[in-house]
Amino acid sequence: MPTRASNPAAMRMWLRVVTVLARPLVRRAAREALQGRLLDPDAAARGRWLRADVRVFRKATWRRVDALLPSAQLEKLPTFGNRLNVFMAVVTTAAYQELLDRGISRDYAASLVADVGWKLYAWMLTASAIPARILRGSRQGQLERTLELLMRFPFSAPGKPGYEVEAWGDADGFHTHWTHCPPQAFVRALVEAGDDRGELDAFYRSWCLYDWAGADLLVADGARGHYERPHTMSRGDAVCDMCWRAGSRAGSIRRTPLERSESR
Repeated sequence: MPTRASNPAAMRMWLRVVTVLARPLVRRAAREALQGRLLDPDAAARGRWLRADVRVFRKATWRRVDALLPSAQLEKLPTFGNRLNVFMAVVTTAAYQELLDRGISRDYAASLVADVGWKLYAWMLTASAIPARILRGSRQGQLERTLELLMRFPFSAPGKPGYEVEAWGDADGFHTHWTHCPPQAFVRALVEAGDDRGELDAFYRSWCLYDWAGADLLVADGARGHYERPHTMSRGDAVCDMCWRAGSRAGSIRRTPLERSESR
């Protein structure tokens, strides 16, 4: 259901709750993804990420989050799910910028952020797939039910400035054509308003490239190739035209477009 946190006190309370919930998840993801990795792949003598390094990095990242949040304009977003996703885009952008300021190259910084973010994304997808798997049915049916659940939260699509999407199923699979993405819009606006340090490319390499592996994770048949996307908004296209399928020519359980109201 669309909601607007126009009340500053309510917005502060929402942020406090979300931050309290996100911190332990980010802490675990950062430890699992970073600890033991090289600090600089081109200079092994700099050493590897130790537990203390991860802790200092996390604290610095959260300070950057506080500084970036006003530019995210979360209060203008229409749903809790949209707001949550932009909040997480702020976190990943802050982490990327912090790595750059520590002398890490853009390429390696984007890889490290993507690896940390994937831990969080995979946990969310795994949890979201549980209801559909309990109901059983075909793999395509399970995939579509999971995607529909995700399109209710956190990817609810009430329209700009929130997500905009058209979704339908046919013989090729389940299609989701997104024409507005609030996290991508936040990062793009940040880059256009200031010094471009590669934040949008880092966003693409994490958020936008998760879907191929995410589809494989949701289908869980040991194979690859369950997802296609010819165009991507963070690469300058007008749409993210996605197709999800449990097989190479999976039959769909739904042949008519989803009503937008169902995605809210």
